[in-house]
Amino acid sequence: MKTLLSGAAVLMMLTGVGFATIGDFWPLVLIAFVGTLNPSSGDVSVFLPLEQAELAGVVSKLDRTRQFARYSFIGSVMAATGALAAGLPERTADFFGIDPKFGLQGAFLVYAGLGLIVLAIYRSLPVTRDQGGFRQGPLLSESRQIVLGLAALFSLDAFAGGFVVQSLLALWLFQKFDLSLATAGLIFFWTGVLSAFSYFIAARVAARIGLLNTMVFTHLPANVCLVLTAFAPSLGAAVALLLLRSALSQMDVPTRTSYVMSIVPKDERAAAASVTAVPRSLAAAVSPMLSGALLATSTFGWPLIFAGGLKITYDLLLLMLYRKKPLKEDI
Repeated sequence: MKTLLSGAAVLMMLTGVGFATIGDFWPLVLIAFVGTLNPSSGDVSVFLPLEQAELAGVVSKLDRTRQFARYSFIGSVMAATGALAAGLPERTADFFGIDPKFGLQGAFLVYAGLGLIVLAIYRSLPVTRDQGGFRQGPLLSESRQIVLGLAALFSLDAFAGGFVVQSLLALWLFQKFDLSLATAGLIFFWTGVLSAFSYFIAARVAARIGLLNTMVFTHLPANVCLVLTAFAPSLGAAVALLLLRSALSQMDVPTRTSYVMSIVPKDERAAAASVTAVPRSLAAAVSPMLSGALLATSTFGWPLIFAGGLKITYDLLLLMLYRKKPLKEDI
């Protein structure tokens, strides 16, 4: 596990260096495909299944959801900080009177430098191979059917989310309301902050009504807000709906992770985390192309409507198919 995490950190460094030094389109497409950059600034990455399985193996059952809430909180705060700094390369270039391209290249080099820090952190971790890490034997056996079903549903959710990844949502706001990059960064900073603090609320709610109910009954109203944003008559209304959505939409992140870890045997957690995360990455990679095509033809928020509708479908299917599935009690 430690070796795999270190390899992911090296890939992060190479991704940053590649984007900073290569100017041809198709090589950049290849780097974007195999690298670690995440256009959604969300919870889909190569690090995710490895870190989830490792974390689940070193915390108790009662503390698992709270720990995943803290894990998700830190990630969201860092993402929000990055969004707030989105205009920094442009402003830096203006300040020094240089081509904005050099400012963006510098940002990618900073990304590569962060990868080096991540590598140092991973290398300092203790080996916990016997506490939920990878083991010899079949990847999935007892939980195969459940995990594959969840993977399919999570992929639907990720496919829907790909219509409104942060970069495309920013583009829609630019087209619809003529926002500046700095203003969009400020909006995404606050949406990220709200999402981050919602994780702790999610842990408390899950302790009362259960993991699955928390996932569904916070996600549904968030998706209704997303659909309504497409019809917002003004920037203020759109921002208010996006902020309300952000306060609710990510409460399923720690609960979803905890639910997957709770519903499978201990020695299948790493495989379950991978099988439910990797298809999400693939599904999320497809829909941005469709969303971009929609935005190229109209400034109306069709991507938001498609995303919200598909996510509502996901919520209802998840509740219908898994509300009676028992959790594993021996973990």
